Amino acid sequence: MMKLQVLGMGCPKCNKLYAAVEAAAKELGIAYEMEKIDDIGRIAEMGVLMTPALAIDGKVRFSARIPASEELKKIIAEAK
Repeated sequence: MMKLQVLGMGCPKCNKLYAAVEAAAKELGIAYEMEKIDDIGRIAEMGVLMTPALAIDGKVRFSARIPASEELKKIIAEAK
């Protein structure tokens, strides 16, 4: 099962990324678990300086942006 982690403090962009990641994972039909990380200490420990960010299985894939749906699906699919 893939662990999809959205990092952010709960801003509108962070919430938008969370919804987009969940939609992309459902479209891909993968087994996944969603986690929202809003603790600034944990975000910093993961090396993220700007949010929103996405980590897959603990590895940060991007930060400071919300990719288009197709790009997001590609990022998730390549992490399998």
